[in-house]
Amino acid sequence: LLRTTPAAGAIGSCRYKLKDGNLEDFERILEVMRAHDAGYFFYIGGNDSMDTADRVSRLAQSEGYGLVVTGVPKTIDNDLGDDKFTIIDHTPGYGSAARYWAYLLQSVEEENRGMSGSEPVAVLQAMGRKSGYIPAAARLGDPDRRMPLQIYTAEAGHNLDSLLDNVRMQIGKSGRCIVVLSEGFDVGGLGEKHDAFGHIEYGASGSTVAQVVTNYLNEKGVYAKVAGTVPAAGQGNVTGQVPGIIQRSTSIHASTVDQDEAFAVGRKAVEIAVSEGTGFMATILRKSWERYEPVYDKVLLRTVANSVRQLPAQWLDKSGTDVTDDFIRYAMPLIGAGWPQVPLEKGLQRFARLKRVFVEKKCSPYVPVNFR
Repeated sequence: LLRTTPAAGAIGSCRYKLKDGNLEDFERILEVMRAHDAGYFFYIGGNDSMDTADRVSRLAQSEGYGLVVTGVPKTIDNDLGDDKFTIIDHTPGYGSAARYWAYLLQSVEEENRGMSGSEPVAVLQAMGRKSGYIPAAARLGDPDRRMPLQIYTAEAGHNLDSLLDNVRMQIGKSGRCIVVLSEGFDVGGLGEKHDAFGHIEYGASGSTVAQVVTNYLNEKGVYAKVAGTVPAAGQGNVTGQVPGIIQRSTSIHASTVDQDEAFAVGRKAVEIAVSEGTGFMATILRKSWERYEPVYDKVLLRTVANSVRQLPAQWLDKSGTDVTDDFIRYAMPLIGAGWPQVPLEKGLQRFARLKRVFVEKKCSPYVPVNFR
């Protein structure tokens, strides 16, 4: 059941930032590991997680503690690695988020096509603070480019004014427009709130990018061609949607490729830990750009720690409102070709529910540095 259960619900997650000066926190990790005679530590996550794993590994080595620390990649943002894809080709989680957006766009297209007489513009906000891989995945729902779709990634450098011009131009061509925005699209201040890592929590802010853009387009006037009339500025012809965390946790949209690769890269991590020792992350590379086939390998944690990858500039078209065919060729194989086999019980999805049995505590109570 774990294979088809959203991971956070089954095993939990950690959102505590281990900062540079918090040596006490790192020492506490080793204290707990020693107390329970732990020999292996596998840490699943993205950029910050791999940085933490690297620090714990190096600290254990410096103190002569034979702890084997191995990283396991996971992030829907796909922003782990380098722009040349030599560290990792893609991260588990991204294929499923991409599949969600591909299928969502197909459904949005049907709604927009039918309602375009009164609501010609649909605005949707996708996850991705600084990296545009998730909004770019919307194009996978229309690889032949038949929809009036515009994609605004964080890397493209657009603003409200250029977006307005582009949307008006699209309406002039097709009478309607579907807009997919990165949550990091530049609309100015949002009264942002931040998580423990200092990242903006767009869904928890006073407003959202989609709301600002929707309001702006309605205020400036985006007109439907109805019986030759032109509505006054301020009329609500633009609608906005923010899917939020469902784009990373909807099991029925999981990619079967993602499921297989998550299992395989986890198994590779164990093999690396046993045969190679500490300080590595299991990774997924691509055997060939002609025909997709994953290759599992290892990379030094020190190499991957805090690496940040953005959508390559060559995968954005000249207008900055779409992605190229090269991106489609890269991402399409990752969404899979079949539905995940999620078991049902009385018509509802059946998820794994682990009984959490904790070992007896052997260390004294501890308050993390950031909570003092």
